[in-house]
Amino acid sequence: MTEQATSKKSLFQARAITGLWKLLARWPLAVLWRIAVLLGPLVYRFSKRERQVTEINLQVVNPEATTSQRKALAIQSLRHSAATMLELGHAWMAAPEKVEASILSVHGRDKLDSARADGRGVIVLAPHFGNWEVLNFWLSSHFPFTAMYEPPKIADLEPIIRHGRERMGASLVPTNARGVAALLKALKRSEAIGILPDQEPNWGSGVFAPFYGRDAYTATLLPKLVARTQARVVTGVALRVPGKGFEIHFLDADEQVYSEDDVVSATGVNASVEASIALDPTQYQWEYKRYRKVIEQQQGLANAKQFRLY
Repeated sequence: MTEQATSKKSLFQARAITGLWKLLARWPLAVLWRIAVLLGPLVYRFSKRERQVTEINLQVVNPEATTSQRKALAIQSLRHSAATMLELGHAWMAAPEKVEASILSVHGRDKLDSARADGRGVIVLAPHFGNWEVLNFWLSSHFPFTAMYEPPKIADLEPIIRHGRERMGASLVPTNARGVAALLKALKRSEAIGILPDQEPNWGSGVFAPFYGRDAYTATLLPKLVARTQARVVTGVALRVPGKGFEIHFLDADEQVYSEDDVVSATGVNASVEASIALDPTQYQWEYKRYRKVIEQQQGLANAKQFRLY
């Protein structure tokens, strides 16, 4: 495919997706949830990749569950993932007062307020749980907020997504050294920043730490930020109340996150993610390949592939 043809395809896809988001932004959350309820079983049946990865992950985190129990949890998880996709227009394009009204309650805000009152920045660990875009909306509406941002695969969607995430005042920075420097500056100004704690980093940017008892390659950015700023760490999620709205929860991070040891800190990060998932395990994005990298790869073993789950 020529560069011109690729550009036209990207533009067409971006316009179609943007038009769909604008349409869905007008629909009530109750309608979007009813659609997600129908989509969940369809994704489970017809999307082999989503079904297999979800079930493999659920086997790791809950090995004692029966096959039928894991299937039921997988379908419900895929329903919530579908709802998150359907709700992007709501989070990014609906009138701000409409989005604010959909946030039914906020629990633990005092953790952020007290840290900033003490002159400390706040690092919000925001796992792929519930609707993290609604969490971004609320955070950037109420605090100076900075988060890392990686451009989408469809290049023409970038300005749309950036506008949606920045429209309430959030500052998006690149996932490189310049972005890390911007996060440090924000924390030193006693502001809030967001980090995705459950996204697998590139080799060299993480360590292996247990996540539900199995080692997962986990980023080591957090201890570096804490060591240089003495920031407070919390876990933040937007828990979906199906068809009604969202409840924002801020939880104290596991104390291990404050360790200067990368492995201990990463263990605390994963424990913090587990604590947020416990609010409602069906709302976690289990179709993400959290265990893609394995220690045997890092060790350079010839048979490393045999140890991979997917």
